[in-house]
Amino acid sequence: MLSYNTPVPINGQPTSPNTISSMSTPRNSLGPNPKHTGASSGPAASDNTIAKVNGHPSPKYHHIWLVTGPAGCGKTTVAKHISSTLNVPYIEGDDFHPKANIEKMANGVPLTDADRWDWLTALREESLRQLSAGAEGVVLTCSALKRKYRDVIRVAPYFSHNVLLHFIYLHATEAVLMDRVGKRKGHYMGANMVHSQFSILEPPTAEETDVISVDVSGSPDEVLRETTEKVTKKMTEAADD
Repeated sequence: MLSYNTPVPINGQPTSPNTISSMSTPRNSLGPNPKHTGASSGPAASDNTIAKVNGHPSPKYHHIWLVTGPAGCGKTTVAKHISSTLNVPYIEGDDFHPKANIEKMANGVPLTDADRWDWLTALREESLRQLSAGAEGVVLTCSALKRKYRDVIRVAPYFSHNVLLHFIYLHATEAVLMDRVGKRKGHYMGANMVHSQFSILEPPTAEETDVISVDVSGSPDEVLRETTEKVTKKMTEAADD
């Protein structure tokens, strides 16, 4: 089983929280995972930085693993597997949608950007809350179809300098995902929503270096094995940095 017990050193310079806000900062200025130094080993001066839990030092670095991709890609299955493997909390993003959003999606009405901002911010804050409460990492599901949606979550490491964020981008062809969603029973996300999601999908670009990409066209076992291998490799690389 993987573990977060080993501190993960990250090189570079911290970014001041005052230099960025969740909605007004140009998207190109939100680079993946601001780098940190190990210069400050004691408790952080800011409440935004996770330092101690119940009087005990917490791990030096905490990880947020955000499993993303269109409907039908298997976000929940992958996220629960990674959560169990790493022994960290799992946050189901759909649970944080307000009732109005769920009603719109159930009726086949695509969400607008305005529908998503508060939802995305709530997911980011809940991830940080669980880390502050003592979790050594969290696994979160969120479709995060556009770059600007991912950038809302990317704010998290800027305000908590011992947090490292990773996106796990699950992808397949529209036909494959429509078939999978069409076979679901009792889920508010209908097959027609897959097409609407693909119409606005902005796949991660090469500059989004905090993204792990996984093709989910294969069997569930193959997808889980590949995802676990890539997560393990990323943790090893971070530990050896």
